Amino acid sequence: MRLAVYCDYSYRIDGGQLTAELPFALFLRELAPYCGQLTLAGRLDPGPGRFPHAIDGVDFTPLPFYSSGADPVGLIRSMPAGITRFWRLLGTVDGAWVLGPTPLSLLFALLTLMRRRRLVLGVRQDLPRLFDHRYPGRPLLRGGARLLEAAFRGLARRVPVVVVGPDLARRYRRSPALHTLFVSLLSEKDIMATEDDGRLYDAPELRMLSVGRLDPEKNPLLLADVLAEATGADPRWHLDVCGDGPLMGKLAQRLEELGVAGHATLHGNVPIDDGLLDLYRSSHAFLHISLTEGVPQVLLEAFATRLPVVATAVGGVSDLARDCALLIPPRDAGAAARALRRLISDPQLRAELVKRAVLQARNHSRETECARLAQILAGANPER
Repeated sequence: MRLAVYCDYSYRIDGGQLTAELPFALFLRELAPYCGQLTLAGRLDPGPGRFPHAIDGVDFTPLPFYSSGADPVGLIRSMPAGITRFWRLLGTVDGAWVLGPTPLSLLFALLTLMRRRRLVLGVRQDLPRLFDHRYPGRPLLRGGARLLEAAFRGLARRVPVVVVGPDLARRYRRSPALHTLFVSLLSEKDIMATEDDGRLYDAPELRMLSVGRLDPEKNPLLLADVLAEATGADPRWHLDVCGDGPLMGKLAQRLEELGVAGHATLHGNVPIDDGLLDLYRSSHAFLHISLTEGVPQVLLEAFATRLPVVATAVGGVSDLARDCALLIPPRDAGAAARALRRLISDPQLRAELVKRAVLQARNHSRETECARLAQILAGANPER
């Protein structure tokens, strides 16, 4: 199958190398061998240098750049050229996987139907909830997000849909064909064996790891409060934060205010194949404190490396991690610190959580998820 994939992300080309801003593009790179041909369509950022994630083995159709969905003027200006380029792309493929909801994803989905190509919609997150957290002072944007989702759900009643996680599957259950995807970047061979797990919980230092964009909906400033609570009970704790985003500076400031900056390292973005996997394997606990989520791939990465997890029970996290992690309410630093203490003090609990987590990682390995998704995109009947 010749497949076009559109999602509203930015790419750069430097020295002939295509690079992506967000790690979801790495999953699309892994999907490519399961298709006859895969062409990514996305915004070409004219900025200098590379983005963190190198993408090989795919074709690329550059679309006009605008800063974000919160830039309506730039978005509108990009539409004529974007529509023209995507229409031409449709002439070279058998079908399109269009992820949204965004204004362009709706337009591109309609173009796909007009061109009589197979259309599959994709949904990675709860857009209205995301905008509520990211743009609390912009009611027009938040209202627009609700209108976009309503339009996307209306279209989803007529075409197949791939959603990330069971929470979104419930929202799109009226689709005639629905597939639930778990985005995974780790292969079966990357799953850590029991005998390779050398973590010592009586060590002089305990390391908690957080991985993800430092955006408002990820609630990263709470990491400092959790660390302060945790070190107050056990000064061995050290926090490693892997990720970039607009709240990096405020997180550093909050760590200083609470007097725990010496117990934290802000690494910035760390690719999975350039140090991040080692951090998973050497840490003692994984901390995920988002306010809204689909199903974060970082949880599967932690599961595969036998790293015990504390996570907020939001979005699809509860479905994925119910029996594999300690789930806590959002915005509750005390609950997170108490959960970390439970993990450290109870080896039987850790062992049971890790055992079930590894099974989840095996069920949702990169190979398994890519093979299932490719069948859906090619027209096979999904498992509802």
